[in-house]
Amino acid sequence: MSQPDPPTPARRGRPRKAGGGGDTSESILDAAEDLFSKHGFYGVTIREVAREAGVDTALVHYYFTAKKGLFDAVFLRRAAIWNNERVDAINRYAQAAGDQMTLEGLFEAFLQPPFQWSLKGGPGWKHYAALVAQTNANPAFGGETMARYFDPAIRRLIELIKQIMPHARDVDLYWAYHNLSGALTLTLGETGRLDRLSNGLCRSGDLETAGAYMVRFAAAGFRAVCAEPDAG
Repeated sequence: MSQPDPPTPARRGRPRKAGGGGDTSESILDAAEDLFSKHGFYGVTIREVAREAGVDTALVHYYFTAKKGLFDAVFLRRAAIWNNERVDAINRYAQAAGDQMTLEGLFEAFLQPPFQWSLKGGPGWKHYAALVAQTNANPAFGGETMARYFDPAIRRLIELIKQIMPHARDVDLYWAYHNLSGALTLTLGETGRLDRLSNGLCRSGDLETAGAYMVRFAAAGFRAVCAEPDAG
């Protein structure tokens, strides 16, 4: 995924707290996002979020009622930005490319927003990417949460893939996307697994390189999985 001026990679860390009484809910969301991304939904308490945000626990309950409400608010805050940009990007690409659309061009447009936000959006976006990776793999509520916030963008992507591959069966398209989804969330989670596996040859934080590889990998994978049936 090419960019004229690659931004300096953001690093994980505690986001800066917002100042002023009107920013209290944002401070709580920042603190919760940080903690959820590191310890998961079940490993975080309302009291810990309040302590991290520097507020009384009553304020967390006032703004978000319960822990699940807080988690949903954390998840929604950036999901809307992430997914709106993905839909806008693939729609712009489809309009500009017309009949010349390619899988590579489509996937580059679709993947660029999450990669770029993680690269240059600051610590909060690093935390969010890790949180999405956790949620995508959570058997208790991950499927419902991901469906609620991410499915509209994914369904639009699949609609456009069908224009490129009109012969593709729906079952093959969904399995192909399932594999792309796992690769995307694992990559954006920057777990360091790749660094260890490759003995330092590859770096999980090298998201520019990861994005370029993923575009090629996804396009080849969709072509293999959704291959046109033999005429004979």
